[in-house]
Amino acid sequence: MVYYFTLACDPSVICYMGRDKHENEELIRWGWPEDLWFHVDKLSSAHVYVRLPRGFDFDTITPDMVEECSQLVKANSIMGCKQNDVRVVYTPWANLKKTGDMDVGQVAYHDQKLQKFHTIHKKNTAMLNALEKTKITKEDHEVNFCEMRMERNQRVAKEDREIARLKAEEEVKERERRQKAHDEKHYVTMNEDYMMTDNSNAPDEDDFM
Repeated sequence: MVYYFTLACDPSVICYMGRDKHENEELIRWGWPEDLWFHVDKLSSAHVYVRLPRGFDFDTITPDMVEECSQLVKANSIMGCKQNDVRVVYTPWANLKKTGDMDVGQVAYHDQKLQKFHTIHKKNTAMLNALEKTKITKEDHEVNFCEMRMERNQRVAKEDREIARLKAEEEVKERERRQKAHDEKHYVTMNEDYMMTDNSNAPDEDDFM
């Protein structure tokens, strides 16, 4: 079971959360490179993901988005929801590291430097109520994470091929423009050389005197 939410700061992105640690295993396995992962630091909590546009710079995520997602993971942490000053960690999905000896739902990081942190000092009830009103629940049979990931990969591969084709076409056009400019310059130079040579062969005026 997966829960989907609409973020007030940016309704265009997809925000989703697993129901339990077993669901989280599926989310960890089949996440997308565009996903940003949120979790309460050093405490158990829900895994919240935001699916950002492709090519989005992780460093430019807005403070409002960080706050909404952080409030969501805090509210869905057994211990974190009872505390003030809760620190939330977030990182790109691709930075999550999973090994066979880890417990269900447990993760580590490939690069510690890619972690960022945000501290929530108090619960924002109004924000959480607004998120709750947008919540959509999808049962396991309604969501096929593997299939969605495969479709994503095929779409991205197609987009990349198109980008490569357009780039190749532009490179050909650029070479043609340069060649044309070179030929035109060479033609002008040849004409100038010809005119100078032609004038030098002309008889001197004194020869007619």
